[in-house]
Amino acid sequence: MEKDLKDYRKSYEKGKLLENEIPKDPFELFQSWFNLADSSNSVEEANAMSISTVGENEFPRTRVVLLKGFSKNGFTFYTNYSSLKGKALASNPKCCISFFWPGLEKQIIMQGEAVKISKKESEDYFHSRPRGSQLGAIASDQSSVIPSREYLEQKLSDLETELADKDIPKPDDWGGYLFKPVNFEFWQGRASRLHDRILFSLENDNWKIERLAP
Repeated sequence: MEKDLKDYRKSYEKGKLLENEIPKDPFELFQSWFNLADSSNSVEEANAMSISTVGENEFPRTRVVLLKGFSKNGFTFYTNYSSLKGKALASNPKCCISFFWPGLEKQIIMQGEAVKISKKESEDYFHSRPRGSQLGAIASDQSSVIPSREYLEQKLSDLETELADKDIPKPDDWGGYLFKPVNFEFWQGRASRLHDRILFSLENDNWKIERLAP
């Protein structure tokens, strides 16, 4: 029997987001919230984020990837450039990334553009990964149709034999992106669905701060 979701209710009461209590720089607020999530027992992967792109079919597509670095220059993640997300970003670098930490009742949504990082940076990160992850990046032609799970496992097995005791080369179509946000929305759950929503928008190298209705 299907569950009736209309009566699902949760009261959000774990925090607040007030203009006179936050920094004027959204990167500082992100750092503060990320540190809180990273140290919380209620969050398993603080760096798990959703990224939405728009492909050639003009449909948005969202998937979860892992944030691998951030600074005031932007947010870094890695993927296969020939994947669906890579192809979408090649034709339209505008995208949206978001973090949702239910245990903290916090969400961050950012819009901006993703640009490829240098080959050297990508190679450095690639070779810092576990050997199995490096081999997996070569074995998987991400987003392509494959005949079976066994086909993929056989490709990995063949590579393990071929590259035993050898350095694993970074695939040419694998690397990183730097996401440069033009706006941040910080969402803090509040009671009675009167959530706090603070929007930072980049205007002439300065951040404009506005409150949005929940």
